[in-house]
This record gives sequence, structure tokens and C-alpha cells, in this order.
Amino acid sequence: QVQLVESGGGLVQAWRSLRLSCAASGSIVSIVAMGWYRQAPGKQRELVATISSGGDTNYADSVKGRFTISGENAKNTVFLQMNSLKSEDTAVYYCNIRLRRYANYYSYWGQGTQVTVSS
Repeated sequence: QVQLVESGGGLVQAWRSLRLSCAASGSIVSIVAMGWYRQAPGKQRELVATISSGGDTNYADSVKGRFTISGENAKNTVFLQMNSLKSEDTAVYYCNIRLRRYANYYSYWGQGTQVTVSS
């Protein structure tokens, strides 16, 4: 099994910054990618940013230029630096890890961390 532990969420004023962290542990053989998703009340979960094991990154249009994803492969950890936060960034943020074991792929989720941006 794989466990993901997120930290760094909280209440912040608009245009301030927050940094989320996610550490993965357990049966981690080969990481394909790690990433962050978010879900606002009444909305579907959406991609925020992902980073592959090779360092390739992908961002939602709504966060490009404001958020930066980075990772420490040796520690199975991923970070999300969020700058210039807006009220519409308010959501529960979930960490995700995608693993490969032989020919199969597996996806695991963290428990989520609340980010609330006050205007």
C-alpha cells in the first residue's frame, strides 16, 4: 500500500502565498508522476499541476504563472508553491501519485488539505 500525507493548507488572504507539501511512503517501486488536484464546493475535482518522474510539468490554465510544482524524487515528495492566491483558488487540495508496477499502473490519493483564500 501507499500512503500520502499532505500539509501546508490553511487560511490566507488574497494575493498571499502558501506552499503545500506531500510525502509518499509505502510500496513505491516506480513513480510515473505526482501531482495536485483540487475540488471546490459543488464542483468536480480538477487538475492543478503534475510533475513526471523526469521533471516534466503540466499546469491548469487558471494557475499558470502563479503556481509552481516541484519534487524531490529521492524523498518521494512533491510541493506546490502557490503565489498570488485568489478567492477562486479556495478548495480542498489533493495530492496524487501514479505508480507503475510491471505492466500495471496504480493511482493513490491523499486525504486532502483545505486551502481557503479570503478576499
